[in-house]
Amino acid sequence: MSAMATFARILFCVTLTLALTSLTLAAPPESCTHETLHVKNTPVSITYCAPPIRAEAAGRTVALPLRESFSSPKGAFSQTSNLEFLAGDEPSRVIEDVSLQKLGIDGTLHLTLVLRRGAVAIEGAMLTPGAITLK
Repeated sequence: MSAMATFARILFCVTLTLALTSLTLAAPPESCTHETLHVKNTPVSITYCAPPIRAEAAGRTVALPLRESFSSPKGAFSQTSNLEFLAGDEPSRVIEDVSLQKLGIDGTLHLTLVLRRGAVAIEGAMLTPGAITLK
C-alpha cells in the first residue's frame, strides 16, 4: 500500500471519529427521574425524562416533550407528553392526569409535576376517584 493511500485512510478515520464525537457532544443528555408509588397495594414505577431546556427560553412558557414510563407487575406503557412549564422560573409546576388502566389498575393518577434544575419529578400524587393521597 502506498504512503498516499495509508495517509488517506488515516485521514478518513480521523474525520469519521471527529464527526461521530461531535454528534455525541451536540446532543446533551436527558435528565431522568424515577419514583415508585404504591397504588392500591401495587407498586407503580414512574420515570420522567426531560430534554435540556435552552437558555434563551428563560422566562417563557416552553412545551417540554417528556418521555414517560409507567410500570407495575400487571403491565407497562410509555408515552411522550408535551407539558408546558415556565422556563427559568424554578420551580415550575404543571398538572398531569394519567389513566392506570394499562397497568391493570382502576383509576387515574392526578399528578403535580415540578421542573427544578432541568429535571421533572412528582411533587404530589392523588388517585381518583376517591381522592386518595399517594404523595
